[in-house]
Amino acid sequence: MKNFPDGGFYFITDTSKSIPEHVADVEHALQAGCTFVQYREKQQPTRSMIERAEALRRICQGKAGFLINDRIDVALAVDADGVHLGHNDMPLGLARRLLGKDKIIGLTVRTLDDAKDAEEKGADYIALGPIFPSLTKADIGPACGPALIAEVKQHVSLPLVAIGGITLSNAPSVLDAGADFLAAISSVMGSENVRGTISEFESLIKEYKKP
Repeated sequence: MKNFPDGGFYFITDTSKSIPEHVADVEHALQAGCTFVQYREKQQPTRSMIERAEALRRICQGKAGFLINDRIDVALAVDADGVHLGHNDMPLGLARRLLGKDKIIGLTVRTLDDAKDAEEKGADYIALGPIFPSLTKADIGPACGPALIAEVKQHVSLPLVAIGGITLSNAPSVLDAGADFLAAISSVMGSENVRGTISEFESLIKEYKKP
């Protein structure tokens, strides 16, 4: 899974959903062609997280990379493809020692210096944001705008996931700036048709990735 595709839609689960809905939403995302699925959960006990993660890992097998947000223990328990770490999560070096060299580790970054540091420390990809104002997370910080994507891509060679307030209408400006992957939690989970909305994002991404 270290052979990254050129780009695609990066699906993040909505942790307010129950497990049947988690599974259905991820299945729809996979049917639409998403590249990565990140299981993000902040409220559930560890046992429940492992059960949910195991179910999602099985349906992602061979279809998309399956990553766990924050929880190294859960990633190890279900043999996930890797983890995504935020600013207050386990340091990348320690996570790498626990997970090994073959697992994917992504880092959240908010500035060019963050992105450079992530590359120097051995991250496999970065998630930059929030690009636009977002209500998904209370502590997400001020929007950085698409211009920072272009600046980061000039100095950092890692694959870049753009996240935060991304919609179908503003996604072209994000792709123009050089984002490799898009994550759009509210736009997708707030829609009546998860698969259809992701398919529209995928179509946009493919159009911008044409040689």
